[in-house]
Amino acid sequence: MRTPYENTCFDISDIIALRLDQNGFIENVRKHRENNKDFLVLTLRHRRNRKRTFRNLLNLKRISRPGLRIYSNYQRIPRILGGMGVVILSTSRGIMTDREARLERIGGEILCYIW
Repeated sequence: MRTPYENTCFDISDIIALRLDQNGFIENVRKHRENNKDFLVLTLRHRRNRKRTFRNLLNLKRISRPGLRIYSNYQRIPRILGGMGVVILSTSRGIMTDREARLERIGGEILCYIW
């Protein structure tokens, strides 16, 4: 799914934050500028628990890193928690989730797992 947000020159973290927002892992994304530096401010989605007041719904594990790149074709993209989680991939058509990559039948570099 292409959005106008991706067609402009943005950082990879901006696009990943957009994907997290589209999949319901975060409530709000905004840019903040302080001392001529840009920051992304993400508001995480919470859920109430009886024992603890709030619990975060976001767990993130970085997979591919500069010293060890991990690639996968569309058939071998892992399913996180039986499809409840999301895999973020960098493909030749841009950054997308595992579901989008399977639908378009393209693989790429696995950036991170989110559950």
